[in-house]
Amino acid sequence: MAWVYLALAGVLEIGWAIGLKYVDGFTRLWPSVGTVAAMVASMILLAMAARTLPIGTAYAVWTGIGAAGVAILGILWLGEARDLVRVLCIGLIIAGTVGLKLSSSE
Repeated sequence: MAWVYLALAGVLEIGWAIGLKYVDGFTRLWPSVGTVAAMVASMILLAMAARTLPIGTAYAVWTGIGAAGVAILGILWLGEARDLVRVLCIGLIIAGTVGLKLSSSE
């Protein structure tokens, strides 16, 4: 279950990071409520995963999911640059995240 919690925490991290684009300095109520709710839920799920997973692995995978996910959505949804170096670097983040999962004994 720890890996499921961690995956959900990573998806929620993507949600709250993208949400920061829409909160306007936390002056917009509903985007702010959704962003903060995703932050809290993401942290709770990360903490639940860290009960059994090594914290270094859990945190690295959590941030990897978030970083790669936000970068991909930035390209696909927000019109951010999609040059080759950027895409390759996102691929490296994904490879590292998958590598941590595959090398974990949990």
